[in-house]
Amino acid sequence: MENPMLAIAGLAALSGICQWLAWRFKLPSILFLLTTGIVVGPVLGLFRADALLGDLLFPFVQIAVAIILFEGGLTLKFSDIREHGVVVTRLISIGMLITWVLLACTVYGIFDVSWQLALIFGSIAVVSGPTVVKPLLRAVRPSDKVGHILHWEGILIDPIGVFLALLVFDWVLLDAAPGSSAAHIALILLRLVAIGTIVGVVAGYLTARALRRYLVPDYLVNVLVLIMVVVIFVTAESLQHESGLLAVTIMGIWLANTRGLHVDRILHFKEDLSVLLISVLFIILASRVDISLIPAYGWQILLLLVVAQFIIRPLNAFICTLGSDLTKEERIFIGWISPRGIVAAAVSSVFVLRLEETGAVGDASILVPLVFSLIIGTVVFQSLTARKVAEKLGIRNPEPNGVLFFGANEISLPLAHALRGLGVNIAFADTSWRNVREARGEGFEAYHGNPTSGHAAENLDLQGIGKLVAVSSNRDTNALAAMHYRQEFGYDAVFTLEGASGDAAYERFDTANRNRANPLFDKTFNYNLLARRLRNEDIVTITLDEEGVADAEQLSALDPEHSAAEGRNSDTPLFAVSPSGDLHVYGSRQKFTPGEGWQVLVLRERETVNEAEGESESA
Repeated sequence: MENPMLAIAGLAALSGICQWLAWRFKLPSILFLLTTGIVVGPVLGLFRADALLGDLLFPFVQIAVAIILFEGGLTLKFSDIREHGVVVTRLISIGMLITWVLLACTVYGIFDVSWQLALIFGSIAVVSGPTVVKPLLRAVRPSDKVGHILHWEGILIDPIGVFLALLVFDWVLLDAAPGSSAAHIALILLRLVAIGTIVGVVAGYLTARALRRYLVPDYLVNVLVLIMVVVIFVTAESLQHESGLLAVTIMGIWLANTRGLHVDRILHFKEDLSVLLISVLFIILASRVDISLIPAYGWQILLLLVVAQFIIRPLNAFICTLGSDLTKEERIFIGWISPRGIVAAAVSSVFVLRLEETGAVGDASILVPLVFSLIIGTVVFQSLTARKVAEKLGIRNPEPNGVLFFGANEISLPLAHALRGLGVNIAFADTSWRNVREARGEGFEAYHGNPTSGHAAENLDLQGIGKLVAVSSNRDTNALAAMHYRQEFGYDAVFTLEGASGDAAYERFDTANRNRANPLFDKTFNYNLLARRLRNEDIVTITLDEEGVADAEQLSALDPEHSAAEGRNSDTPLFAVSPSGDLHVYGSRQKFTPGEGWQVLVLRERETVNEAEGESESA
């Protein structure tokens, strides 16, 4: 592609499409990004990164990787390592070293490569990462204990694994330098670690101090932190080659562990930026892969995947889970899951560019194809098999179709009773102890406190819960709860009472529309209206036949014209449960059509006593 503008626009478009496909099919985005890069690069020859970026390619890749690693450092809190159990601690320490040594030995034994390159490969391939683990866990839904271990292993091993890879890589570079000795190599490594650590700590301290003293206005925080990351990376590289990535990683770790400093906003910004950088970066990197090497090493690559999947990871998991309270099935599943991800691809590409520049290792060209093959192989294989393996082992959690009601009151309790009758899991959260006590007295699990609090994040059990229905009497707290749980459940699974009044004076004091979610049942419902209807009307369950209705009387739930012909108000549909147990809420943007076997909860007018007596007299 000769037109640079067209190439950049195409790159941006492909990046967005890949991220959307990953979301749509619930697969790690790296799978689509690497495949796209290989197709538009070496396969079709439509994109040539070296021709487009020229001398800027290496600096761009380095700075992009530095930002990604800084984000990884922001997620590493020492308290998390202590709090998340001995198994996680073992996996990111002993387990990481086991994986490094065994992978290095495997590559050295299977491929015709130097032991230096084998050690570099092993150190790169120890990391997994949340960007590949999270989609797998979301799709598989393993038991809480297993999901918890794999989730935190993926988060914590990224920065720790990068530190190992940097040390091994720099040691190989120094060892290849003419006239090097063991003492000289040790001295340079100490200098590299010292400079990277000092620069990272100083940068982290100054940044944290500026943020804690509010020396930077809110709207500039993210931009200035980003600038600081780039400046620190370049500064460390200027003082000592290869120390920049270490410096920005340590800077992120320092900020994450500074007391009283909330890095959530910075982390969210960096996550958004990393999505863009990762998308562009990996299409560029994959387009430079020499795919002719993959068929040439076909059976060796397949053997590497088999050893990594069926020997190294299970052995690692077996050793790291010894003496734990995990069941045999849970230990087996932990030994099944370890997909390689974005950090491995990024670091390998930076290392290869540097190795080609210095000529330190003669067979460096095979490193990226090997790493990319391991990434694609583990992601594809584990994505296809993880769910079936979890089902076979009996460690899958049920589909999260339950409902968390925010507000245990005259609205939510009748709805909860009706839903529980259809087998739906129910949980409550309320700031009123009286309301919580009433909900518990009626047999429901109820959390006393604000469901958006940090305490709730640790103590509110959401197992089996996949939807939020915010029906407290305070519209503003409903909006805040909806805004919070959109991150947890997704927009389509969060519902609040709307009750738009059209009164300009009222709207002046209302929460902004952008903080709301789906209207619950009907956008005209407010708290008082729905409470009054629930007091005066009945919640009726309709079981539909193959034609979509149970009988002529129940047609009114789905056909307002039929109700009008009978001289009554139409029923209001509330919830629908499919034969497979999937819960749907009326008011959602997601359209659904109830069919045979579905159960629909509707709100129906209650016949008055006089009407009932009149009917009996006429009979």
